[in-house]
Amino acid sequence: QVQLVESGGGLVQPGGSLRLSCAASGFMFSSYGMSWYRQAPGKERDFVAIITSGGGSTSYADSVKGRFTIYRDNAKNTLYLQMNNLKHEDTAVYSCNVVGNLENYWGQGTQVTVSS
Repeated sequence: QVQLVESGGGLVQPGGSLRLSCAASGFMFSSYGMSWYRQAPGKERDFVAIITSGGGSTSYADSVKGRFTIYRDNAKNTLYLQMNNLKHEDTAVYSCNVVGNLENYWGQGTQVTVSS
């Protein structure tokens, strides 16, 4: 079955950096685009970034452009999100998602807290 396991979250100060990982299994990872979403307490889940199956094209939410980078290692079935210059507004649970027909599969997410 499809499994997505996010990791790498933690507590960081404003301006700090984190790298999130999403370990995928149960499907042909290299055939699917992948995305990152985030959800803050009491708020709707929001799109963060997306990457094509081969990693050749990416898109980002305006709120993270220039600060976050999505990339993937298909040989390791792993998706990444490098987050730099973190802000208080980035505090949320971050989850990865498969683009397309497997979009209903979600992992537990990983908590990112940005606080001084």
